[in-house]
Amino acid sequence: MDVNHKLSAYGSGTDLVLTNPEYYRRLVWKLIYLTATRPDISFVVGVVIQFMHAPRTSHLQVVERILGYLKTAPGQGLIYKPPSYLSLVAYSNADYAGSFDDRHSTTGFCTYLCRHLIT
Repeated sequence: MDVNHKLSAYGSGTDLVLTNPEYYRRLVWKLIYLTATRPDISFVVGVVIQFMHAPRTSHLQVVERILGYLKTAPGQGLIYKPPSYLSLVAYSNADYAGSFDDRHSTTGFCTYLCRHLIT
């Protein structure tokens, strides 16, 4: 997802509410399941989850772009191997008031156990 690309729940004049939101929801649920082994899509999937109550055409375009990315990058993902040592490392990040709709902040984190992403 482009860094400067912002999605809104309200959309613009050409950004219509989907007539079949169930299709959008099924795609997003499948992407949520896939994030367990593909953390590279976790952020953008977290963004499109926010619009499951009333998805618009621009939201569906982002989901289709995620699917296109997954199609061009097969075989990528996490492989868990037995560790040679035990270590726990965590990272976090925050975007203060980054949402256009409600000025809410976005936070994220990841936790590694023995060089393997676990959350």
